[in-house]
Order: sequence, then structure tokens, then C-alpha cells
Amino acid sequence: MPRKKKSEEEINNSKDKDIKEENKKNLEEAKKESIEKESEINKDKEELRKKLLERAKELQEGKIDQVISEELKEKVKVKKREDMLIPLEEYVKTGIYIGTKAVTPMMRPFVYRRRADGLAIFNTDIIDDKLKEAIEYISQFNPEDIVLVCKRQTGWRTAEMLSRLTGIKVFTKKYPAGILTNPSLPDFFENELTIITDSWVDKNALNDTIKANKKILMICDTNNFSQKADKIIIGNNKSAKSIGLIFYLLTRGYCKNRGIEVEIPDLDWWTKEEDAPKVLNEKDKGDSRYGV
Repeated sequence: MPRKKKSEEEINNSKDKDIKEENKKNLEEAKKESIEKESEINKDKEELRKKLLERAKELQEGKIDQVISEELKEKVKVKKREDMLIPLEEYVKTGIYIGTKAVTPMMRPFVYRRRADGLAIFNTDIIDDKLKEAIEYISQFNPEDIVLVCKRQTGWRTAEMLSRLTGIKVFTKKYPAGILTNPSLPDFFENELTIITDSWVDKNALNDTIKANKKILMICDTNNFSQKADKIIIGNNKSAKSIGLIFYLLTRGYCKNRGIEVEIPDLDWWTKEEDAPKVLNEKDKGDSRYGV
């Protein structure tokens, strides 16, 4: 028996049904995909929210360095070290960064940590910056207008070398009280700048300079007060190596900026272990080289 052909209406109805089924299927898939995407978006939002909260907490606690990437910090460090007066290792070798257990309020901003034994440690980047500032500062003055005072024995040898090369007048061992303030003294003279190695042991020269209303460049350890200084150098002002390094950099920078052509001993000479101090005999007393 021959198969009956489907009517056109039946064919159309079948097509409509297939289309509806396909649309329904597509709608369900689209709905499912939308839910999945929304879930992913919410997940990303939650992660972002957590990160923002963590960053806000770090900023609030002062952990700024954690916000800056390690790579960026390393680039900054490398660039900074390339601009240093001497390689960082030389600063470390001389112990210029090692302070004392006592830290005054003036020196606290320059200290970044304490060692296990309680000694405060200076930031070497700031040491370098302060030395650069000091070199530019003293270069504004003529040699005859500068006085360097270093009563501390560990700095005598290198202070005298600085004087010999730059022409700056130096007082070691003993500073003649009143020489900058009392015109009646036979050796009275006026200066414009006094470099103080340590305000504790060089207090007489510091007080005279203040009375004379002259400029002061002060080398400050962690236990020094710097309120009377016009410019400071921070660092260990007690060891021969550290003081020698400071005097070397001041000598080198001053001679370069002032166009003084002299042969400056290399850094090793300035930072070598100091020989035993010379014992003065009677004929040495009164010699201006010894400041007595």
C-alpha cells in the first residue's frame, strides 16, 4: 500500500517543533554559560577585593616597601650604588655604618636597624648622600677659611694628611681655647667654617665656633646631637678606618672641586690600621703640627 505523503501543514509544524527545541537547547546553554561567567567574574572580584584589602592594610601599617615590586627595588638599588662616591663594599669594610648603642633623637631618622648586640646601624645610602652634600658644602670655602678639629687620636694621622693636601688648618690632640673668639690672643684668627669630628670630645672648638657665629660641619655618630650644625656627615666617628675614609672622601672631593692638583694617597693608606701614637718629647711641644 503506497505511503501517504505528509501535508505541508504537518511539515511546517514539525519544523516549528524542531526550531523550538533547538532554541530551548540554545537558551539553556546560554543560561548555563552566563551563570559560569558570572561565577568567574564574582570570583575575580573577590580575589581583587582581598588584594586591595591586603594592600590597604600594608599601607596602614607602614609596609610601603612591600607594595613596590622587588624588581623595581633592585633596579633602584643598582642605580643608587652606581652613583656612590665609592663602592658599597668599601663603606662596609671600614665599618662607617656601625653606630653606638645610644641613639639621639636627631640621629634616629638615619638608623634603620639594630644588631643583635644592640649597636645601631646607619643606612649606607644616607651616609653616601650626606658625604656628597658635605663635599659640595666645604668646596664653597677657601682653605684658609676652614678649620678641622680632631681631638680623637684615631683621626690624627689622616687629619694631618688632609691638611697637608688641601691647605685646611687642622688642630689635633689639643684645641687652643679661645683661638677663634679672643682677639687678644697672639695666635687668634678668624675662620668661616669649622669641621667638628666629634662634638663630645671637640666641644671647646664647637662652643667657640658657635660664639663666633661661624658655620659648622659636624661628623655625627648615633650618640651625637646635631642641632648646632649647618651641615652633617653621619657615620662612625670613633674608629681610625671610618674617620680615615671620611677624611679621604672630603680631601678627594675638595681638591677636585677647587682645582687643587696634588697626589692623594689611595684609600688603603687612609684606612689602614693606625700605628702606635708618637710620644712627644720636649722639643716637639709647641710645634703647630701637633696643635699644642
